Amino acid sequence: MKRRTLRADALMLLTALIWGTTFVAQSLGMEHIGPFLYTGLRFALGCLVILPLVLLARPSGAEQAHRRFSRPMLLGSMLLGAVLTIGINLQQIGLLFTTVTNSGFITGFYVILVPVFGLVIGMRSGLGTWCGALLAVAGMLLLSVTADYRVALGDVLQLASAACWAVHVLLVGMLASRYDPVRVSFVQFAVCAVVSLMLAAALEETDLTAILLAAPAIAFGGILAVGIGFTLQVVAQKDAIASHAAIILSLEAVFAALAGWLILGEMLSLRGLIGCSLMLCGMLVAQLAPIYQQRRQQRQAQRGPAQEA
Repeated sequence: MKRRTLRADALMLLTALIWGTTFVAQSLGMEHIGPFLYTGLRFALGCLVILPLVLLARPSGAEQAHRRFSRPMLLGSMLLGAVLTIGINLQQIGLLFTTVTNSGFITGFYVILVPVFGLVIGMRSGLGTWCGALLAVAGMLLLSVTADYRVALGDVLQLASAACWAVHVLLVGMLASRYDPVRVSFVQFAVCAVVSLMLAAALEETDLTAILLAAPAIAFGGILAVGIGFTLQVVAQKDAIASHAAIILSLEAVFAALAGWLILGEMLSLRGLIGCSLMLCGMLVAQLAPIYQQRRQQRQAQRGPAQEA
């Protein structure tokens, strides 16, 4: 059991590393091609990577209804793909106007927005979640608001993207328990690829030479982040401890900042560093507090019958 947990932690750490460094690939890719074309090609490649998982799965018996491409599954996955398309393209365009570091940390703000948006569908949020939210908001203000009280357009777009990711997480929660996650992901990736490529054809210039120059960044974003990153997350979370997953996956923002510093030479001011630290603390508190509260309630419930006996 301990070995499987360590393996899951290692896979999640690798996933967070891949997703964090992908912000750099997204930024570098747009040195040659537009944001919609980069996103479309990236997710088309991601579809090809997970296609074997879709084709090789041969469900039978009771699993067949759960795994097949039914109409409700397709409609739900297409809606998920629409939200993904909006979120990832807002993030991609935002990278034209902000740094990789800001993008990574503001995108991570979605973990705060999930319980906030969840109130609409009856989810409850405890005091720990709201404390984490306050820390994260304070950190984001330090990170994004300049001395003359202006906010960069890119940071606004990243925040809008984070809102889309929060909605995306809630929708995934509704679909994952009903349908095969690999097929759901394949459909949403396909929707994102098709819509983004259509937008690129309408709004951007397409040049084969430019695409070839952007190929390494496209391959990194498509094969590693979309295809392998998704697969690693699915495999890891089967044996993951929830508190471990919360901490490790939050490191995506830290890896984004490190990659931005090492590869792009981005630097943080003291104000920005404090802001990033507060945001990371807020994200961790918001994720870990509900887990701690749940375990505390379980221990109290177990003590009750024991004391009565």
